[in-house]
Amino acid sequence: MSAFSTTPWLLSAVRSRARVRDYVALTRPRVLTLVLFTAPPAMVMGSGEWPEFAVLLGVLVGSAMIGAGCGALNAWWERDRDAAMERTANRPLPTGRLMPIQALVFGLVVSTLGIAVLYAAGGALPAAIGAGTLAHYFFVYTLWLKPRSPQNIVIGGAAGAATPLIADAAVDGRLGIWGFVLFAIIFLWTPPHFWAIALYRKSEYEAAGFPMMPSVVGNDATRRKQLAYALLLIPVTLIPWFAGVLGVFYAIVAMVGGLAFCLSIRQAMHRRSDAADRRVFRVSILYLVAIFATMLIEPVLR
Repeated sequence: MSAFSTTPWLLSAVRSRARVRDYVALTRPRVLTLVLFTAPPAMVMGSGEWPEFAVLLGVLVGSAMIGAGCGALNAWWERDRDAAMERTANRPLPTGRLMPIQALVFGLVVSTLGIAVLYAAGGALPAAIGAGTLAHYFFVYTLWLKPRSPQNIVIGGAAGAATPLIADAAVDGRLGIWGFVLFAIIFLWTPPHFWAIALYRKSEYEAAGFPMMPSVVGNDATRRKQLAYALLLIPVTLIPWFAGVLGVFYAIVAMVGGLAFCLSIRQAMHRRSDAADRRVFRVSILYLVAIFATMLIEPVLR
């Protein structure tokens, strides 16, 4: 086969791989990975043991598909605003690598399939929570809150915190206390985490027309709010230890992580710099990962 005859095939393969990468980018894979990390602890704490592999896999796949659909629908709706922000200007829709109708169809199809997978894995309740999460994220957060209210992250954060509820409901068809506790942890963690981005990306959000907290109440007031949420988060993360479900190792990780998170915010309040706010963002991720990883590791150590 000559080089000339193989060239069209190679070009087609390259384009296909690029197209797949663009569709993956619509799903916000880094955010999706962090969200899915919260599902297994909810299932283990809810039942006291590891769930059946098929149920765990179904919850992870179904939740991932709903999360991917949320990301794609958000990208479809906000494509013009994304073009005005440096952090989002290179996404598939602002650059024209994908057409808006492609993102819309992809988001609708993959999220619908995700609801079906959750139904097959855990029944009607996790599927209903998944559908409610999708509706809340798109209609309440994306369409209504985000372009209108500085509380967008606070109320909209319920969508990102719903995965433990889905996972808990899939175990036995009902919601238990630990699904709600893990929901509360993520719900309280979300505002200080995303406000850190809003602080060091303040000018970009303003250019896109989003009324983020720093632009409405100021940087110093936003950092004070971050600290308030972080302080409230510490006793909530310690509830599993108070209840005797998790042990001292978890309590130490939760306490040290919470104090480190608060300290990073205090430093940002003092330094008032983008670098300090970026550090708050990084510490917040490490904090959440440490908590949920320990929820899985600590029972094994015991």
